[in-house]
Amino acid sequence: MSPAVDTTERTKRIPLRDFFRNPEKSTFQISPDGNSISFLQPYRNRRNVFVQPRAGGPAVRVTGETERDVTGYFWKGSRRIVYLKDFKGDENYHVVSVDADGGNLVDLTPFAKVRAEIVDDLYDRDDEMIIALNKRNPEVFDVYRVDINSRELTLIAENPGNVTDWVTDHAGRIRLAVTTDGVNTSILHRPDESSPFSTVITTNFKQKISPLFFDFDDKLLFAASNIKRDKTAIVRLDPATAEEKNVIFQHPEVDAGGLAWSRKRKVCTAAYFVTWKRERKFFDAVTQAIFDDLERQLPGYEIDLQSTNKDEDIFVVAAWSDRTQGIRYLYETATQKLTKLAEIAPWLDENQLAEMKPITYQARDGFTIHGYLTLPRRGGRNLPLIVHPHGGPWARDMWIYDPEVQFLANRGYAVLQMNFRGSTGYGREFWQASFKQWGKKMQDDVTDGVEYAIEQGIADPKRVCIYGGSYGGYVTLAGLAFTPELYACGVDYVGVSNLFTFMKTIPPYWKPLLDMFYEMVGNPETDRALLAEASPALHAEKIRAPLLIAQGAQDPRVNIEESNQMVAALQKHGVAVEYLVKENEGHGFQNEENRFEFYEAMERFLEKHLR
Repeated sequence: MSPAVDTTERTKRIPLRDFFRNPEKSTFQISPDGNSISFLQPYRNRRNVFVQPRAGGPAVRVTGETERDVTGYFWKGSRRIVYLKDFKGDENYHVVSVDADGGNLVDLTPFAKVRAEIVDDLYDRDDEMIIALNKRNPEVFDVYRVDINSRELTLIAENPGNVTDWVTDHAGRIRLAVTTDGVNTSILHRPDESSPFSTVITTNFKQKISPLFFDFDDKLLFAASNIKRDKTAIVRLDPATAEEKNVIFQHPEVDAGGLAWSRKRKVCTAAYFVTWKRERKFFDAVTQAIFDDLERQLPGYEIDLQSTNKDEDIFVVAAWSDRTQGIRYLYETATQKLTKLAEIAPWLDENQLAEMKPITYQARDGFTIHGYLTLPRRGGRNLPLIVHPHGGPWARDMWIYDPEVQFLANRGYAVLQMNFRGSTGYGREFWQASFKQWGKKMQDDVTDGVEYAIEQGIADPKRVCIYGGSYGGYVTLAGLAFTPELYACGVDYVGVSNLFTFMKTIPPYWKPLLDMFYEMVGNPETDRALLAEASPALHAEKIRAPLLIAQGAQDPRVNIEESNQMVAALQKHGVAVEYLVKENEGHGFQNEENRFEFYEAMERFLEKHLR
């Protein structure tokens, strides 16, 4: 791999499926004892877990999923592996365990229409985990201790109806609960599991203390907090009083993100934050020395430590950039030796891919909007532009390798991504500026980004298309309905179309947060005019541009009726619309053959309407 960008060669047209294929090997982890390496590899066209000895030898297939990929897993001790499994994308995950040789596969939560979540994997206990289930009430999660061997579930905390999060200490005891009445959030604490919870602090949801983990003596708590500040800071506080003892890290321009720590040495190692790139503030010389050495050996690439053994002397290292998913290595600290495990997508040449560059522009009311612009390698002006707003909406785009962006740039399109108001990471004021602004100021930020691209000579104003998923799908529909003169076409992927029906069909476990949704998006009873004005399905007659809509039939977040009603309304008004539905998918297409079909349809659609 070379980070140098060769702009002299003619850009090669890369086969579409090369961007969206499953990797041959990915998601490497090392067992706690350091003797085995696991990874995901296709089996019958689905990604499954394989394990091989670190010393060398053949890999053994551990799982045999054929309906959907295994997307995440972890070691439970050095002899078993645990993964989460859903069915056709419904997100009602089951916890499944299996021996590292592929034997003794057990569904630990074999309950229909019940969602399982991991509360604490109890890394130092090979035979137990703490999980949460909405088995008793689909709206709330009770906490259980599960015995991996006997499969026995023991209830250890029953949800009174308002707990949204449970936090354990390093001994695996549930010490904190986070509750909500829909708008106000409280943190509850207890000194031990035999004591009752008591409320420590209550804040409006706009002010947050998000527990990270207990200090290593289990007395104080590390947390992310924006109390009395605009930008979230990492603090250490007294969990019994919420009194801040000290600030661990804060940044003047962006929110602090996470806090990394060494399980073996019991020290905090680094704070994470994102400007236009992800950055670190080191607190630990040992960790900084590891990163310094890796950056010396792998110059020009972003470095992540993705897995380690209990002794923390062997690491799985990822080296990547905006133009490659990169290579995974095994790194041994004693010798500083790097051993290549696999290149994630060896069929893609990063020198044929495009750079993602940070941009800023001013919104019409003065807010600074940060974003990213990816141009085809051949460059040019007055290019066809794909406006690509992110989902969430309370999330953000980052500088990463994005197969969609690279595919579009390879086809000659400029790609514009923007972190419109409400995007996370830029402080409380910027986030709150999105409240009740779906289709309004949030949409204006997107529109202003298009105008910026046109004014800069980047985009041909007659060849602008908008494409997004989830909330980004909503932005697509809103853009075509509310600024129809701006776009030549649109692609809506599992997007919201009607804010009234969207609110009625949210998953049951989102219902405790419904009042917060009402304050952030709008109340269907008291804000009827606002929601009606912002619902694209109710304004389909304004849409002129052709649309491609894709939807998973099992989507628990954006119900299929969001797309059904949009398609029906467009057809009623004579707007050209292509509709792709997959019965075995949920909120986005996970199965490889469905991804291929969607992106091939998108390629044909864009060629037809932007060339």
